[in-house]
Amino acid sequence: MTDSSESLRAIQEKIAKAAGLAQREEDDIDLIAISKTRSADEIRPLLEAGHRLFGENRVQEAAAKWPELREAFDGVKVHLVGQLQSNKADEAVQLFDVIHSLDRPSLVKALAKAMNKQDRRIPCFLQVNIGEEPQKGGCAIGDVSDLLESAQAAGIEVAGLMCVPPSVVNPAPHFALLAKLAKDHGLDGLSMGMSGDFETAIKLGATHVRVGTALFGKRV
Repeated sequence: MTDSSESLRAIQEKIAKAAGLAQREEDDIDLIAISKTRSADEIRPLLEAGHRLFGENRVQEAAAKWPELREAFDGVKVHLVGQLQSNKADEAVQLFDVIHSLDRPSLVKALAKAMNKQDRRIPCFLQVNIGEEPQKGGCAIGDVSDLLESAQAAGIEVAGLMCVPPSVVNPAPHFALLAKLAKDHGLDGLSMGMSGDFETAIKLGATHVRVGTALFGKRV
């Protein structure tokens, strides 16, 4: 087995253990392998090991490698987990299966227009700036209701909420807050948790965890 496929098995075991501790089903948690900055050659071992769910940060990077990989491997789903500029909405709707970074009314409008134009519906997570950090994307906590209403009125399927908590604090309270916001708004999906904290996120209700470094190793 390759290093990345061994890492995949180890992460899957940790997901199963965390789910068990939370009295949840392992199958209710999707592992998104974050393949941003990784080459097709680095991604292939995970595909060959049977993994089919990946995440990218940038439209242009995804366009350069995923069409060819999709041809070689059936059943691949690629999620956009990075910030999306409104002028890239057409390309994003064409390339991705799920978008995790819907965070403002102008993007709702751009995505709805692109989906209607292509007759392709893409589920979206609303990204929430859960730590109220000015340098990060995501809507304000107080704007979740309005953004949700806007997205649903535009015909966008809202899969749930997404967050990236502050990196220097305990993420658990932020995950718990996102879970409460989702429940209060009748949403089931929670995209939260990365390489260093996905087990905590699972214990607090994550349905999608975004793991990169723990699968691929540190970038050189």
